[in-house]
Amino acid sequence: MNPSRTRTTAGADGLRALQDAPSTAVLGFDFDGTLAPIVDDPAAARAHPRAAAALARLAPRVGALVIITGRPAAVAVEYGGFEGIGGLVVLGQYGLERWESGELTVPEPPPGVAEVRERLPRVLADAGAPAETFVEDKGQAVAVHTRRCAEPQAVLDGLRGVLGELAGSAGLVVEPGRFVLELRPPGMDKGMALRRFVEDGLAGGAAPSMVLFAGDDLGDLAAFDAIDVLRGEGVPGVKVCSGSAEVTALAERADLIVDGPAGLVDFLETLLPG
Repeated sequence: MNPSRTRTTAGADGLRALQDAPSTAVLGFDFDGTLAPIVDDPAAARAHPRAAAALARLAPRVGALVIITGRPAAVAVEYGGFEGIGGLVVLGQYGLERWESGELTVPEPPPGVAEVRERLPRVLADAGAPAETFVEDKGQAVAVHTRRCAEPQAVLDGLRGVLGELAGSAGLVVEPGRFVLELRPPGMDKGMALRRFVEDGLAGGAAPSMVLFAGDDLGDLAAFDAIDVLRGEGVPGVKVCSGSAEVTALAERADLIVDGPAGLVDFLETLLPG
C-alpha cells in the first residue's frame, strides 16, 4: 500500500509505520458496512467473499487483528466465516463480549435491556411505526431498523424521541446508525473497546507500532476519536472509511476512503505484499 494514497500526512505516517513494523501493528475493523455489505435483513448479512482470506493472510504478519462490532461476537464470527483465523479477536456488543481462538466470553445483560425488550412493541405501536419497522434482539442491546420502510429516514427521525425516552427510563442510551437506532447500556462504544484492546498490549508486552481502524457508520466515530487520542500519545494511526452515500461523517474524518467492503478488501490485499 502506497502511503501517498492517503488524504492526510498523519495517515501516510501511519501506513509507513505499518510497513516498517508490521509485527507490532494493530488492525481493527467494524463488521457491517465495512467487512460485510449492508443488507435489508441483518440476519442475511455475510462478509465480503474475500474478506476472511484477506484477514487470514494478514493475521500471522501483524501484532493483532480485532473486529469491533455492535453484533454479538459469535454472530459476527459465523456471518464472517472467521472461525479458523488464528490470532483474530472479535469484540462483540461494542466490547462487552470477546471471542478468541474459539472461546466466547459473554457477560449477563443489564436489566434495562430486558425492560426495553418487553416494552418496545407497545412503544412502537403507540408511535405509529410502520409495519416494515423491525426489531433486532442482540442480547446485550435491542435495535430498531427502518431500512425496509418506504421513507426510512423519516420514520427513523420520528422514532428518535420516543426511543430516547424509553432508553432513558431503562438506564440505556440510543446509538444511531444507518437507518437504525440501537438501545444499549451506556459506557459501551467502539472507541473505548479499541483503547482497552490496545492498552492490554500485544504478545510479549510489546507496544503497538501503529493502530488502524476501518469503519462505515456513526458508531465508528468513537474509534476514530480513539485513533486521534493515540496519535496525540505518539502512536501512529490510520482512519479508514468504507464509503457509502448514506453516511458521510466518517469520510470527513478519514485518512483513506475505500469503496465499501469490496474496496476495503482490495485495500487489505495490497497491505504487506510479498
